[in-house]
Amino acid sequence: MSANPPSFYYPHALDFDALLREFPTGREYVEQVHRMPVERLRDLQETRFLAQMKRAWEVPFYARHWGAAGMEPGDVRGLDDLDRIPPYDVNDLRESIERAPPWGDYLGIDPSTSPPMPLAFHTSGGTTGLPRPMLYTPRDREVMAITSARRQYLAGVRPFDIAQVTFSLGLANAGMLSREGLWKYTGAVPVVTGSGATLPTRRQIEVMRAWKVNVLLAFPAYLRHLADVARSEFGFDVRELGLKALVTHLGADAREPLESMWNAPAFDSYGTNECGTIASDCDLRGGMHVFEDAFAVQVCDAQTLKPTPEGERGTMFVTSLFKHAAPIIRFNSNDVSSWMRGTCACGGTHRRLERIFGRSDNMVKLRGVNVFPDAIGSVVAEQAWSNGEYVCLVETAQAHRDEMTVMVEDASGAAVRAGLQAALESRFKEVLGVKVLARIVDVGATDSLTGLSTTSKIRRLIDRRTPA
Repeated sequence: MSANPPSFYYPHALDFDALLREFPTGREYVEQVHRMPVERLRDLQETRFLAQMKRAWEVPFYARHWGAAGMEPGDVRGLDDLDRIPPYDVNDLRESIERAPPWGDYLGIDPSTSPPMPLAFHTSGGTTGLPRPMLYTPRDREVMAITSARRQYLAGVRPFDIAQVTFSLGLANAGMLSREGLWKYTGAVPVVTGSGATLPTRRQIEVMRAWKVNVLLAFPAYLRHLADVARSEFGFDVRELGLKALVTHLGADAREPLESMWNAPAFDSYGTNECGTIASDCDLRGGMHVFEDAFAVQVCDAQTLKPTPEGERGTMFVTSLFKHAAPIIRFNSNDVSSWMRGTCACGGTHRRLERIFGRSDNMVKLRGVNVFPDAIGSVVAEQAWSNGEYVCLVETAQAHRDEMTVMVEDASGAAVRAGLQAALESRFKEVLGVKVLARIVDVGATDSLTGLSTTSKIRRLIDRRTPA
């Protein structure tokens, strides 16, 4: 073999020791970065941000997008100028793909001119049409694996833990990236079962019992589903597993019912297909710390695009501080959150997101009232008779009036459901301020609509309205 193997051999594509000095994980992350003085952290962000701006100007997507807004190289001199940069969202990425298929012109990698390198490929979830493709350079991918490992470490994951990963496999990013973070940077053993489409839920439960899984990675809906199947089909209480951690993405779901159901702490986190894990709970579970050495996050008013005060909800704009392929500069995620006030008792200096309240683009307007599926879910979670599973159907009724019907699963076995339906509709009206219909259905009746047993990307809103 040649003394200098090609750079597209993965082990030779990176200086891993240097990478871990730049982006440490585990104990080194907590001691060196998580508790870094705010002034030093800001200086580090500034240096990395300016490097990202320089790289982004080399990418046709940004040169066009920023040029159309009158920006020129050098206009942005630091993070204080971030508000001057026009944001973009998934619609702009879709247009980029249409303009330059199949990858779009936002990647900044041209196979005809760029040096060869090993690239990883994954996509967005994509509920309609083809999902958005994304390529990751070795450095991009490893930093994402490191931030994934950081969230596991903050949740208490340690060497030789057995961590079952139930996120979707295949084109989607979450399952494989979780495996990479666990395997490469925590010392834990990842048991990657994927969603129910990869390994049936009954088998998932058999696996976690037989192989003594003590950490479970799953979305809240699937955590509930696993517990229900264990109880109804095996007569088994999942609390007996003695798990040390549930690593999840809570969104608008309540933490306490899941923790009670599993007798294990639930650790929230937030991330995107483009960037990987952006923020996660520490052991105190008092808000998700943004990994601010790798990201600059803003919470902005959806109309003015200006940052909101602490405690006030807004849409998150994400800027990556490490990406080479498809750099991320002020990406409008359409995810709604807010900054928590004060500092965390854990000693971490990185700012905290309260939680993800929903998506600003996943909303239906009914008779002048904005209705979010996550708000519906919060009402459903209050109902002791339900297993928490629901789906919202929006249709055009008579006189061109939009109506929403919420199918809610009944786990109580009630013979007469009219009272449950009336009480639920009354509660919807009280909370939402608009009439929403309820339909009480059997356990499992919403599965074919939500995809609960087959995918990690659960659908809570199905729009069947007739186009105008």
